Amino acid sequence: MMTLSFIAGCWRALARWVVRWQNWLAGAALLAALLAGCRLWPHRPLSAWLPSSTAVYDDHGRLLRLTLASDQRYRLWVPLRDVSPALVDGVLLHEDQWYRWHPGFNPYGLLRGAWVTYVSHGNRQGGSTITMQLARLLWRLNTRTPTGKLRQVARAIQLELFYSKEQILEAYLNYAPYGRNVEGVGAASLAYFDKPADKLSLPEALTLAVIPQDPSRRLQAGADAPDLIGRGLSGSRNRLYARWKVLHPADAGLQPLFALPLRLRPLSQLPFETPHAVDQVLAMRRVMSSAADSRVTTTLDLDLQHVLERQVDRYVERNSGRGIRNVAALLVDTRDMGVKALVGSAGYGNADIQGQVNGTLARRSPGSTLKPFIYGLGFDQGVLHPQTVLRDVPTAFGPYAPENFDGHFLGPVTATEALVRSRNIPAVWVASQLQQPSFYQFLRDAGISRMASEKHYGLALVLGGGEVTMQELADLYAMLANRGELKPLRLLAADPQSVGTRLLSDEASFMVMDMLRQNPRPDETTGAQPDRLPVYWKTGTSWGFRDAWTAGSFGPYVLVVWVGNFDGSSNPAFVGVEAAAPLFFQMVDALKAAQPRMSEPVRHMPAHLKRVEICLASGDLPNQWCPQRGMTWFIPGKSPIRVSQVHRPVVIDDATRKPACPPYAGKRTHVEVYEFWPSELQKVFVQAGIPRRVPPRNDSCVNGGDVDGEPPTIASPLRGSIYAMRLKQSMDSRIAFTANADASVHEMYWFVNDAYVGRTTPGESLFWQPAAAGNYQVRVVDDHGRSDLRPLGVTLVE
Repeated sequence: MMTLSFIAGCWRALARWVVRWQNWLAGAALLAALLAGCRLWPHRPLSAWLPSSTAVYDDHGRLLRLTLASDQRYRLWVPLRDVSPALVDGVLLHEDQWYRWHPGFNPYGLLRGAWVTYVSHGNRQGGSTITMQLARLLWRLNTRTPTGKLRQVARAIQLELFYSKEQILEAYLNYAPYGRNVEGVGAASLAYFDKPADKLSLPEALTLAVIPQDPSRRLQAGADAPDLIGRGLSGSRNRLYARWKVLHPADAGLQPLFALPLRLRPLSQLPFETPHAVDQVLAMRRVMSSAADSRVTTTLDLDLQHVLERQVDRYVERNSGRGIRNVAALLVDTRDMGVKALVGSAGYGNADIQGQVNGTLARRSPGSTLKPFIYGLGFDQGVLHPQTVLRDVPTAFGPYAPENFDGHFLGPVTATEALVRSRNIPAVWVASQLQQPSFYQFLRDAGISRMASEKHYGLALVLGGGEVTMQELADLYAMLANRGELKPLRLLAADPQSVGTRLLSDEASFMVMDMLRQNPRPDETTGAQPDRLPVYWKTGTSWGFRDAWTAGSFGPYVLVVWVGNFDGSSNPAFVGVEAAAPLFFQMVDALKAAQPRMSEPVRHMPAHLKRVEICLASGDLPNQWCPQRGMTWFIPGKSPIRVSQVHRPVVIDDATRKPACPPYAGKRTHVEVYEFWPSELQKVFVQAGIPRRVPPRNDSCVNGGDVDGEPPTIASPLRGSIYAMRLKQSMDSRIAFTANADASVHEMYWFVNDAYVGRTTPGESLFWQPAAAGNYQVRVVDDHGRSDLRPLGVTLVE
């Protein structure tokens, strides 16, 4: 009962108190609602009031450039959480100790400032709080008059109504003046100390804390020695440190650091690294939706950039007498497709060579640097294999009659030799045999931009008739290194790594890389690359000696080098192997020295790539009389392969020294082996002074000199038979291939639908696994070139 009476009494007392103070409570509620309404009312963030600079970094966090904001200020927005706590506390201690509690202005501070300024006529004092100083900066107020001060107070109250204390403090730290055209702790810490605002030491933090109150006077002492702080700034910092030690006695042990000279970096020494790459990054940001971020991290490596720049400077200096004045180079890491170094010209500030032009984005004729991709397409489309013998002879492709760079022809050359020695006729022939895709369509699929129609180029596209940029060319060579998968280049670390688009098979790109590996360095006389880290490279020279190229890969990198003039003027010295290749290998050697542990990424052998013995003279399977044999890579089911017919035996009559007329019984004969070359190749041999024995003829008889013997006959599969494979065991059903052969036969080669599947000796069986049901053509060829053909039907049954 007493408890209920007590509760009732409390309620009555509370009611009387509410009635007595109801006006004050209503006012407080109204004020709270007004404050909540201001905070919730849509308004732009303080970070958007003034434009920001952009800080561009390499992939190790080293500053490449700090740009000017649109109002020509260095101003870099940094969130409050990323500012050194010592700097925040130092600013509050030095400028506004009551910041956490006042409503935007401090009456005591204003009265004291008015007394000192207008009554005692001392040094002018404004009595401004941090909020008032931010108001002056945002609205550009003149606060030297009483009217201006009142406006400042009103704006400060407005800021307190619409923004929290943390937001106002964050904005002040980012907009406070730090001398000359530097504003904010983010820009000041980078400009003066070359470190972000959260990495400042206590002496550095307190130095920045005292600058904003009088930035012009305190930094003026450093005019003669701009890297050394003046006595006024040093004294102000040390006085603040004395007050700091009272609140933070644990920091008293840092006193010796304040006795050391503290240097500020002059603004003239701000980094201006990788100018072309940074320009490209900034241009990309202007079209990106995420351009509001003031910190940009690139994929560039400043150490590798300096390696390339040093080599460019030395090379141009040594070769200026040859008219070599401009160079561009690009280094890409094939593992993540990041651009590690980019040299857009031999001198960014050199107006004589249009140095500010980014040569890696300029569209130029690539010369012969695109030839490797023609051979890769040929491998995938079954046109050739690396040891296919091609004809380097005068050839007309309709109205187009290309010539070689040196004006000479070599006759029969292997595909590998044709690529390494950059022969034009074989490359154009391979391109003429391509179906789907054509070389033009391949380049379109690879993202080569701004190409004219396919008819516009014709086969001249093979020899550099089109134009590509260095970045596009580097992307293509990285595709080869990545086993046929094209991935876009990355210049921003935030760009995601793409899964890639396959343009060449794993096998074809491997074979092309193996061919490029056999290209000897220009400074090697042994004809081989002795280094444990091979270089896969190719040169190019554009028509009229306007562009000299070398592109290739080594270790995890792709490097492309260009030598020429941006105005397109020619120079006989602009030959790929003579002008670009020496610089290319100087860069390769310098990069290897900079990274002594450099190695190639682990790449597995293609699963469907095989090795087969061939006759070196023809590139085909060796017959019985082939004297020199070698090995080549080939893709089963794709690569063309047949029995060589270059070396053939001829039965010679001992008496007449001419081919004997059959039958040979009772005649004294012997067998000689001759090379049977087409007439156009025989003509090239004569022109080159290469002796070749001409096979003898005997017009008095038919088939004179032919070696006797019967062609092989297929015993299995049986003629007219259809082989049935069980559906559930189709992968375990193999068909035996056997054939009867003449006694003179040593080896027989088997083909299914003209695809080479294996070889056997006479009497030996070859077991073949059909890929699917259907009709096939089985062919056997002996090492004399004689053959037999048999149709084969395969069905699936339950």
